Amino acid sequence: METRANHVLIGLFTLVVAVLLAGFSLWAAKFASDSSWHEYDVVFSEAVTGLGIGGTVQFNGITVGEVRRLEIDPRDPNKVLVRVRIKADTPIKTDTDARLAFVGLTGITQIQLRSLNAKSPDMIPTEINPVPRIVAKESALSKLFSSTDDIATTATNLLLRLNKTFSDDNIRNISRTLDNLEKVSGTVAAERGEIAATIRDTRAAVAKLDSTLASTDSIAKKLDAGLADQLPELIAKLDRTLVQYEALAKNANRIMETNGDAIDNFSQQGLAQVGPAIAELRTLLKQLRRLSAEIEQKPNALITGKNATEEFKP
Repeated sequence: METRANHVLIGLFTLVVAVLLAGFSLWAAKFASDSSWHEYDVVFSEAVTGLGIGGTVQFNGITVGEVRRLEIDPRDPNKVLVRVRIKADTPIKTDTDARLAFVGLTGITQIQLRSLNAKSPDMIPTEINPVPRIVAKESALSKLFSSTDDIATTATNLLLRLNKTFSDDNIRNISRTLDNLEKVSGTVAAERGEIAATIRDTRAAVAKLDSTLASTDSIAKKLDAGLADQLPELIAKLDRTLVQYEALAKNANRIMETNGDAIDNFSQQGLAQVGPAIAELRTLLKQLRRLSAEIEQKPNALITGKNATEEFKP
């Protein structure tokens, strides 16, 4: 009995030790695994359509991790938190950003990470964010989805305008325009001889006009040359004339200054006597006119001093 009890104790001890060793091995493996990976929360302000658990995480095009969890941000329900596990040797910096990208044409999306500056400090956990957060930027995919409505509206408006442009009335107008163009082209083809003659005449007229302009230019150059030759002489004459006028003005001023008193006396006294003299002269002229008229009528009176005897008329 004692031997059998010892075997049982030994077996239990061995089993407990084996379980402890297995647990330690699992813990060590988990610790080693956890120490080779870091977790981050990627914050998206857009829909993460096509992204699921196990999705790929790439850094500069190289796969460095996977998606572990997706949830709505408890701080802001308009944002989505995506928990990712990334290799510990991946250089995640404070300026690292994330974007969504399509994987081929399957509709599945993945997260793409990139750092703008290699010298930026590493992203580490804080008291506020025990799991560091990477802020995602709006992706081209999101811009495409957001602009889909605008594209559809623009396409609809374009179709409406095309329908208006190619309405029945416009098609008839276009047909008439084409018919008129065909008639005009036929008329031009029929009158191509006259059109060619008109073009030749026009060219000849243009050639004559060029010749006339050349002659006019030559005449203008000759006039300019003659004027340029005579201009110095004209300027010299003008200068001499101006000098003479200036001397004349100086002489007039000197005469006025020298004879100022005489001119003042004449203007005050002489002009006062001119009026009566003119009046007497007018009286004398009247008497002379009257005497002349009497002599013409009675010439004998100048000799006899008497009036002529009037002729007797029976």
